[in-house]
Amino acid sequence: MSTNIEFEKKTKELIDNLKSVCANYGLGNDGNEFKIITQVFLYKFLNDKFIHEIKQTDKKLAKLERKELDAALNKLKADDYEMLTMQLNENTARLAPKQFISSLFANQNKAKFAELFDQTLLDIAKENSDIFSVVTEGGEKVVLFENISKYVTDKRNEFCKAIINKLVNFSFENIFHEKFDFYATIFEYLIKDYNTNSGGKYAEYFTPHAVAKIMAKCLVEGKVKNVTCYDPSAGSGTLLMNLAHEIGEDKCTIYSQDISQKSSNLLRLNLILNNLVHSIPNVVKGNTLLDPYHKDKKGKLQKFDYIVSNPPFKLDFSEYSAQLNSKENHDRFFAGIPKVPKKDKKKMAIYLVFIQHIMYSLTDNGKAAVVVPTGFITAQNGIELKIRERLVESKMLRGVISMPSNIFAATGTNVSILFLDRANSKGDIVLMDASKLGETIKIDDKNQKTVLRKDEEELIINSFNDHRAVNDFSVVVSYEQIKDRNYSLSAGQYFDIKIEHVEVSYKEYLSKIKVSMDHISTMFDESGKLEKKILKTLAQLNYE
Repeated sequence: MSTNIEFEKKTKELIDNLKSVCANYGLGNDGNEFKIITQVFLYKFLNDKFIHEIKQTDKKLAKLERKELDAALNKLKADDYEMLTMQLNENTARLAPKQFISSLFANQNKAKFAELFDQTLLDIAKENSDIFSVVTEGGEKVVLFENISKYVTDKRNEFCKAIINKLVNFSFENIFHEKFDFYATIFEYLIKDYNTNSGGKYAEYFTPHAVAKIMAKCLVEGKVKNVTCYDPSAGSGTLLMNLAHEIGEDKCTIYSQDISQKSSNLLRLNLILNNLVHSIPNVVKGNTLLDPYHKDKKGKLQKFDYIVSNPPFKLDFSEYSAQLNSKENHDRFFAGIPKVPKKDKKKMAIYLVFIQHIMYSLTDNGKAAVVVPTGFITAQNGIELKIRERLVESKMLRGVISMPSNIFAATGTNVSILFLDRANSKGDIVLMDASKLGETIKIDDKNQKTVLRKDEEELIINSFNDHRAVNDFSVVVSYEQIKDRNYSLSAGQYFDIKIEHVEVSYKEYLSKIKVSMDHISTMFDESGKLEKKILKTLAQLNYE
């Protein structure tokens, strides 16, 4: 079994074990269960990462077994221990020996173990708050951990003991030298039980890995460095993680904003697990449309080199939509704000406001990829058409990929990916219809989703990046051609109409004509009979 597959399996087992503990203490499928599992998982990760970095720093310590290493670290004088930790990678949380999982495991039979467990996590959060805290739009710091045992009404000591016993069975330590993306494959597994009912209210549905991969690989061309990456509706950060991996984690800085506290916490966890700790200060919980947080030194909205987004498509934002119409927002929301529907406010097309915000937030050479409802690319009027007109007139359209239906298991809406590029002034726009690709798989009794095969992913990415026209799949067009089609971005409207010519002899031609004439004659006869029958029926009606 490969290292990555082995650790993916063990990670899932750890999550299942933690769920089992929560269920045994009355927290099965409880909203607080999610908080507990994510925090405990992070505590485990930080412990193992700390030990890994210690071994990378000190060759003598690297030779010791785990128990021997813990004992050696405990014997170090305070000054020596501090000198050792100062040499660690700046992305590593600083832990004291008494905060190790092994230390808690050794002290699990103490009378007030729950208090010791909680205080350990709170101390780690406090001592590392400068590196690992998320900021709200009001400037308040949200630290790593909170009091976990408070969610259990009875037997708190036993609950915390059960958790610590699940954490000592294996270590992530041996995976840190590889590029193992903890969340790319297991994140959906982690949140699948907590993303129902109102879970999708703020676009927290997991973006399929294939979609995130396609967006990243079609955005990033060649080697880049020192760039900024932004998502105005970041959710848990799946799109940003894929983009950062494509660019290189040390070559980019992540910026995000999301109205959901849960999403912001998950994104922070995602950054920690994906070696992007330096970007944590840029993770902001807040309303991007009403109060965009990221601004330059002059107080103007910050511009970004790369933007990715899977914004909520429909959401009631009538409470503040009038404020978005203010004079100061005129340039940002040039096409207007969707009107409040008379029957259902929840159907307000909020994604149209996000698209305009993204267009406004790009640098002069900036690029963006945005998930949109497929209906957006062909709408004949309204804000949709105004946005497409601006994309073409300002020459910042790069292309569109229409995805298969049910690519997002949580929504039946057909989606497309809209690509923007402010440097694409010459045109050469790729329009692609990938709607016929993929295979359908059942995810439960009621739902199914479409999954792209690996070769299909490569076909999409390579055809798009190579500006390649493929019969009934992709077409390369100019800005002028798009204007002539009323700014339609549907690939199908640009495909060549093929007329198949079949050679027949003169005798075959006459035979076909005769068959057609006989058929038409028969139809005329039947029509005449039917007319007489109708007239006869009408004559028999009693009008009195």
